[in-house]
Amino acid sequence: MPPPLPRSLRLLRSAAKALPLALLTVSFTVQAAAAVVPHLLLLTVATAGVLASEAALLRWLTGQVALLAKVRADTMARRLTCDFLLLVGMVRMPGDQSEAVYLPLVLGLLLCYALHFAAHAAAIRVRQSRTLPLLTRNIDASALRITPAPPALLTRSHGPRVLLSGLPATTGLLLTAASDRPVYAAAGITVSAALAALAPAVLGWWLVRRRPAGPDEVQEWFDAWLADYRPTVGMYFSGGSSSAYQANMWLDALAALGERPVVVLRERFMMQRIGATDLPVVCLPKVAQLLRLEHSTLKVLIHPANSGKTSQVLRIPTIKHAFVNHGESDKLSSCNPYAKAYDEVWVAGPAARERYALADVGVRDADVVEIGRPQLAPIAPYAGPPAGPYTTVLYAPTWEGWDGNPGNTSVVLAGENIVRHLLADPGVRLLYKPHPMTGSVDPRAGAADARIQELIHAANRARPGPRPAPKAAEEPGAHRPEFRPDADDAERMLAQGTPPAGRAAALAAATAEREAAHWAALPAGEHRIVTGAEPSLYSCFNAADLLISDVSSVVSDFLAGEKPYAVANTSGLADAVFRETFPTVSAATVLTPDAAGVPALLAAVRAPGGDGLAEARAALKLRLLGPSDPPSAVRFGNAARALCEAADAHRVRVEERLLSGIPAQRRTDAAQPAREA
Repeated sequence: MPPPLPRSLRLLRSAAKALPLALLTVSFTVQAAAAVVPHLLLLTVATAGVLASEAALLRWLTGQVALLAKVRADTMARRLTCDFLLLVGMVRMPGDQSEAVYLPLVLGLLLCYALHFAAHAAAIRVRQSRTLPLLTRNIDASALRITPAPPALLTRSHGPRVLLSGLPATTGLLLTAASDRPVYAAAGITVSAALAALAPAVLGWWLVRRRPAGPDEVQEWFDAWLADYRPTVGMYFSGGSSSAYQANMWLDALAALGERPVVVLRERFMMQRIGATDLPVVCLPKVAQLLRLEHSTLKVLIHPANSGKTSQVLRIPTIKHAFVNHGESDKLSSCNPYAKAYDEVWVAGPAARERYALADVGVRDADVVEIGRPQLAPIAPYAGPPAGPYTTVLYAPTWEGWDGNPGNTSVVLAGENIVRHLLADPGVRLLYKPHPMTGSVDPRAGAADARIQELIHAANRARPGPRPAPKAAEEPGAHRPEFRPDADDAERMLAQGTPPAGRAAALAAATAEREAAHWAALPAGEHRIVTGAEPSLYSCFNAADLLISDVSSVVSDFLAGEKPYAVANTSGLADAVFRETFPTVSAATVLTPDAAGVPALLAAVRAPGGDGLAEARAALKLRLLGPSDPPSAVRFGNAARALCEAADAHRVRVEERLLSGIPAQRRTDAAQPAREA
């Protein structure tokens, strides 16, 4: 990623962002004064300023455009104000024309804006007709008569359309004000009216001739697909825009089950944030659509995260639910009381089972199933001290969390100290990978992250010799179908139909090749800031000789390779209490906030025989992740099949009760047979 700008340039950029809004305010003020006085030159200059600031806002500052719309100063209102101030100025300019001459011009302008309102209404109707009740990926949707979306200039880019189509009228009004000849204004308004009429005409034709399937038709099509595909195991996910990684880490494991998997989402925007996969992906935004899964063959849903919408799917009695989480750590979030809402809780190893027992949050031990972490198969095992001239250190702090605990993240209290000590060692190559949500709650964390990145960029600039920046790894989204800039959700759904055979394997191979090329292209000793989706966290694990992190799931996953690691203690707890409170720290070197132990840590990692924690890491790995035999993928599959069998047995009992005239209902806890852990 490019280095951050100096503070002076950042202030200059902020000022530049405020300039168009300030120019717009001043221009409207001067235009109003020039129309009342009247003054032709000022009126012309002020109108030009309004148009220029409008163009700048629409092109570069869409956030400010949205802010103006919230206070009812949207593009339509601003353009209407500008044109009618021109009319006032034109009427008040010295000339021989009577005011009655200008009445047709006023009516013509009103017609232009009436056509704009009609176009806006038609655009809303077109978007509604193309907003399907559900969305899919990797499913052939050609039967739904979906066509390419209308141009965005007609359906979504109302500001640019109003500005462009209104230019002839504005120009004509200015010429009339200067020459006292209404013919110029009449000609300009006529052209603007003709341009404004194009949008509702085209959109009206779209509504009549190119309407996709209706809601009932789409639902029938989806029900037919469910009946034909007959899914058995799926993943349910709901979350914010930055949380897609929580679901993405389970895609490969789900695909490897050998069942008929499906991914169920709730938010439309999440469709394009889910990583590259051949699995069928469906988005069911409404509860009524979701509950129709009760009549499908779906038996088991795994849940990588809790969300407010999770309770909605838990209402389906024919589906068994397993909480798999998106990572395990010693934090309280890894033994959330919400977990007792699921039929089973699938954890990595014995440590998580103990964590739930100690937390006493209502999760029964019989409902806890140890499956390991099937995602960790790509992590390479420890091969001893670094052999090359550089020791690669991965600093991967977690985010600040919601509870304000200073021990959540080391970024605020220790991050800069850790990075300074690492950069002071000429034999260190630093990989810095902050959590994607860093700074989302505590601004201090975001500010510290920015300072850390500047330290790393400064260290790279200070290294002798030319150091070209490595080519950035491609984002996974680059390997999905290319979409037109005007494409909407419906068009993307059509483009992302049935995937070609072997695409998943090809994408996996391409990803591995890109990541290998990325590390090969990295100049020797070049420090790297990793904030994108690639290189992945596990790829960074394989490149690193040492991890420095916080109490987080990163530590548990890193232990799969049994490499040395350190944990920053910013909790304020004494070292012994810190280790006792957080079992994942038991095989780590603990760093204080001043990071004074970093030099000794590096020396121990580099020295043959200097690593005195290897046996402790092996034992901790077994406790956190469970045994290597059978492999985690096998245990994950066994757990899925066992829960499918439980779902089948439940359906049989329900059918038997119905045949006996007993109303169907869920079993009580007393009637549930004990499950083996």
